[in-house]
Amino acid sequence: MSDPTREAESFAKARRGRNIVLALGLIAFVVIVFMVTVVRLGASVIDRPL
Repeated sequence: MSDPTREAESFAKARRGRNIVLALGLIAFVVIVFMVTVVRLGASVIDRPL
């Protein structure tokens, strides 16, 4: 028989790893969207009259 505490520990470790990867992916997505927005609006903001 397997040890239930050891299984729970390995599941928690795997879940933590997935959460970290998901968080990094979400941060990368936000940064990419921000950069695309800045690039697309950059010329318009510079040419805007005060």
